[in-house]
Amino acid sequence: MTLLRHIPFLKAVFWHSISAFGGPQGHYGLMLKTFVHKRRDVTTQELMQFNAFCQMLPGASSTQTLSLIGYKRGGIPLALLTLLIWILPACTLMGAFSFLLDYLNDENIWLRVFRFVPPMAIGFVLFSAVNMFKAIPKNTITWVIVAAASAITYAFFKTPWVFPALIVAGGVSTNFSSKRFPQREVPPKKVKWGNLVIFLSLFMGAGIFSELARKQEWQNRGAFNLFENFYRFGSLVFGGGDVLMPLMYEQYVARPSTERIAQKNPNVLKMNQPDFLTGYGVVRIIPGPVFSIGSFAGGTLLKDRGNGMHFIGCVLGAVSIFLPSILLVLFFFPVWHNIQKYAVVYRSLEGINAAVVGIMCGAMVYLLHDVFLPEIGHTLVFIEMMAAFAGTFLLLQFSKLPTPFIPIICLLAGALL
Repeated sequence: MTLLRHIPFLKAVFWHSISAFGGPQGHYGLMLKTFVHKRRDVTTQELMQFNAFCQMLPGASSTQTLSLIGYKRGGIPLALLTLLIWILPACTLMGAFSFLLDYLNDENIWLRVFRFVPPMAIGFVLFSAVNMFKAIPKNTITWVIVAAASAITYAFFKTPWVFPALIVAGGVSTNFSSKRFPQREVPPKKVKWGNLVIFLSLFMGAGIFSELARKQEWQNRGAFNLFENFYRFGSLVFGGGDVLMPLMYEQYVARPSTERIAQKNPNVLKMNQPDFLTGYGVVRIIPGPVFSIGSFAGGTLLKDRGNGMHFIGCVLGAVSIFLPSILLVLFFFPVWHNIQKYAVVYRSLEGINAAVVGIMCGAMVYLLHDVFLPEIGHTLVFIEMMAAFAGTFLLLQFSKLPTPFIPIICLLAGALL
């Protein structure tokens, strides 16, 4: 019966999973529309706090944020169900692409159909930035933080440490005055260490078994190596998919082609460059988390070992890359939730939320520059993309059109125009 009352929420998560284009920056706008304005599962301030908290952790930040919404509503069981429903469509699609890789002949058709997805995603970012800006206090220090975070995000958008660094700096900036939020007595809380113990045990165990499988040439060593590689990526990557992709490229394309690795470890997991770049492109144009590239890469890395291992690679890739994210967020969030009651942290939230708004604004400007600048010389294309960007924002801000219809409209426009 407890699960039944959460079915409407899980249904909303599913619709979110098949309509959330544009990576983390686009996902937050859709979360704001669905889980704040429409369903009221969380407030704008709570979503901003979840977002800020997850930006300070390694792993898939939008996945962690959505899991926290489920955690708030129904504890760990609902958080895990939320995670599963969120990642399943994207991971299924990416795994299927790894099987169909040799049959995808005409990529121009795909590019045409999905050509309005990037400006649509920027429309989601603008919607998110505008509405989150309304929720922060307006004073001198928050204005300065928003402006500085916007400029720094734009200048260093692809630097992995910029987001957590800005959030920490924002939190420190609003702690110089203690007048508004004086410290009160806070009772100590017991910390539950279970999830962190599981996380660290898996991290060390995966490394040990991966090395044993390599040295002793176990029959299915590829599966052990793959789990260790992807679990490590999910544990250590700050900055989301833009940081994950170069690490994967170095691990599976560049490194195996070196003479040293070819001689020392000829059975290392490897992928050719065209396959990797195809996966990199496809994951950008489907809804859901960018980390679903794990399903594609896992299957592709093991496809030479037969269809059975190919399928296992898809599953292992998805599970191992998302597992650290959920273990870390479910351990650290209760700790974070408790320490928020200290005045020093409560004062920090004002600056943290302002930094989040600045990051959104900077990301939007960077993406506008990145997507629209190459099209300035093509007047008709530029106008079409501006229409997709502005139309998305206006529909989100002023209409009651169900959010999943916006990506459908953009996909149809790409196919027909």
